Formats: sequence, C-alpha cells, structure tokens
Amino acid sequence: MSKKYNVIVLGSGGRESALVWSISKSPLLGKLYTIPGNPGTGKLSINIDADIRDFKKISSLAVELSADIVVAGPEEPLVNGIGDLFREDPGLKDILFVGPGRKGAQLEGSKQWAKEFMKRHDIPTAEYRSFGVGEEDNAVDYLNLLQPPYVLKADGLAAGKGVVILSDPDEAASEVRAMLHGKFGSASSRVVIEQFLTGTELSVFVLTDGDSYMVLPEAKDYKRVNDGDSGPNTGGMGAVSPVPFAGAAFMEKVEKRIIMPTVGGLRSEGIPYRGFIFFGLINCKGEPYVIEYNVRMGDPETEAVLPRIKSDLLSHLIAAAEGRLANEQIEITKATSVTGVATSGGYPGNYQKGFVIEGLDSLEDAIVFHSGTKVSDDGRIITSGGRVLAVTVLGTGLEDAAGRLYKSLSLINYDNIYYRRDLGKDLVKYL
Repeated sequence: MSKKYNVIVLGSGGRESALVWSISKSPLLGKLYTIPGNPGTGKLSINIDADIRDFKKISSLAVELSADIVVAGPEEPLVNGIGDLFREDPGLKDILFVGPGRKGAQLEGSKQWAKEFMKRHDIPTAEYRSFGVGEEDNAVDYLNLLQPPYVLKADGLAAGKGVVILSDPDEAASEVRAMLHGKFGSASSRVVIEQFLTGTELSVFVLTDGDSYMVLPEAKDYKRVNDGDSGPNTGGMGAVSPVPFAGAAFMEKVEKRIIMPTVGGLRSEGIPYRGFIFFGLINCKGEPYVIEYNVRMGDPETEAVLPRIKSDLLSHLIAAAEGRLANEQIEITKATSVTGVATSGGYPGNYQKGFVIEGLDSLEDAIVFHSGTKVSDDGRIITSGGRVLAVTVLGTGLEDAAGRLYKSLSLINYDNIYYRRDLGKDLVKYL
C-alpha cells in the first residue's frame, strides 16, 4: 500500500480553493487541511483558522497535524521566508515544502532584482531603469526620454496595486513622485520605470524542482473590471485556457528563451527553487517578452488551469519538493476552460458585503471556487469580499465553454452581483 500524505494548503482565496479541489482527488492523499481556508475549501478539507503570516503558529500546526507536505498559495509568506523556515529548522526537516525560499522569491518580491536577473541571463524583457527615494528628478528626466504610455512599478509587494500605466507625461511625473514619497509604503521606496510593450498578454506556469521543470497549461486573464477591457484594474475578472495564439512555435520560443534561462539562471546563481514560477508574458508580434515573474500560481488563472490537468497534481508537487520531478509526466486535457469571477457590485472600489448567495446547488457542469465568502451565523453562505466566486466550465472549444459558463453564472444570485460578459471574445480571431 502506497504512502498517504497529509497536506496543508496555505491561503484563503480562489487560487487555494482550486489547489484544494485538485489535491483532494489524489489517491496519495491522507488528510487535507487549509489554513485559514474558506467555505469552499471547507467542503473538501479541514479549515484551520490561523494567520499564515505567523510562521511560529504555522510551523507548530504542521507538526501537530503530522503534515507531510505544505503548499504555499500566496506570495507574501514566500517573500518573507517561510520556505527557508521549513527547510532549515531541524524540527521541520521531514516536512516537504512547495515554494521558493527568500532568495528565489525575490523574483516577485523585488521588481528591480527580477529585471537585473533577466538582464544577467539574456531573458527578453522591456528596457527599464530604477530609482530610489531622493532620485525623483532623475526619474522624471528618464520619463521624458520615453514615449507614452509610461509603466511605473513599485519595487516591492503592494497587494497587486503597485503597477501604474499612464499616458499623460505630467500625470506620470506626479505619480512617480507620489510613489517615491510613500504612496505604497516601503514597497515604492524604489520604483522601476519600464518601456511600454504593445501586444497581448498571457500567463505561463511551470512547476520546478530547481533542475527539471514541468510546463502547466497556459492561460490568459482579464484584469479590467468592465467588458472590452475598460475600467480600473482588478485582481482578475476571469481567465481562459488554452490560449489560441500560444501555439507550438510560440511556446517553443517561451521555453528556450525564457523558461530554460530562468530555471538555469537560478541554478547557476546557487538559488534553490522548488515550487511554481508564474511568467507574466506579452506576445509582441509573435515574440515573447517577460512583463513580470510571480513565485506562485496566479488568481484566477489557477482556477482555469488546474481543471485541465488530468494527471495527479499532488504526485507532481511531492516530486518537485523531493527533487525528482524528472520522473513525472503531466497529462493535460484538450478541453477549453473558461473561468468567470463573480464580484460584489462596486468592486474594485467601494462595495457592500454580507449578502446571501443563492443558486450554488443548481450548477451541474460547473466547478465553483470560493474566494470572498464566509458562513453567516445562521449557516448560510454570504459575500465577504470583492471577488466572491470563481466559476469554471470546461467545453469542447472556446465558444462552447464560454456559453456554458454564462449559463452557470446566470443561476447564481446575490445582491449586486457583477461579472464580465465578454470573456474569451477577444481570442475568437485566433481560432
């Protein structure tokens, strides 16, 4: 009889809901815990209410629960070194951990470090310069050398709000001064200014043990709140996988020019890396460039990607954490996955919460991942955040999957429900 693995997933959003859903199907699974989790993960795992920023608490829970493997969902604990704790603390050395240590997490934790890494390893990315506090005039001078629009990035983690794209030079100059004067706290004590790249964005994901890597299905997410990619940026309004323009020739370029030099670069610099790497890319007339790295899976892309993986995700995660990923083979369905995010009306601005969610039991061919939900005092599921639910449907093609998605979303109801109604329409031209 094969060993059963007790698993802890850290996080509480839609991404963690998808990880729990996928891991829960594994024949290798013993007990499954989510810290802190949400009502969706609570149906498939045991939720434990604890702060994932409290490393002492998390490590003691891992021992107490006889965890065999811990999977980190969000970036903040990774950037702050939770991976190093699990790999270096003698009391935790027998617990596998999926996610980089602090050094590897700099790929996401510092935009400047990531750009310098790409430059060292000849990885295609936009031209840039970075500026610190006291260099505001130099930053504005550099802006004046560029053509609009202007891309301004806080160097550190800013809860997904640290990237600003502006077309007016005066606005850009004012914004860079505000960022360097603390608009995003310590995250913008240094600002990276980039050349704007024109093209279509996509997300590519790999799981790596530091030597070998496994390419997961790619996805395209939709960040703007309104149809037609209008309105303010959000944490993500939906995603589609596969991406029609990311054919074999394009993905070969991605692998040779971006994935292999990234994994090889980390190895050559002596930076151990066992976990996910998220490549935020842009397709510029058939040529891939890196916009950003993330050191975890994306959200809502995870909700679109994981349902397309037919092989055992937990087996892949264990192999990556043990350094034997080369022995694993990923199996991916040819079906198209479309994920739509149902939000609270007013998001990403002010919104109300606490509304009862109805219709979840009426969905037949959709997978519902909880994000901003909680259980009310009387036991009902209510809204508790801006992005409430991510609903994923698989279909025989893009139009079929999108049609099924919107049929499913129409069955969900709560006060001020809102979702985009054009997911995937921009990709039809590539079919």
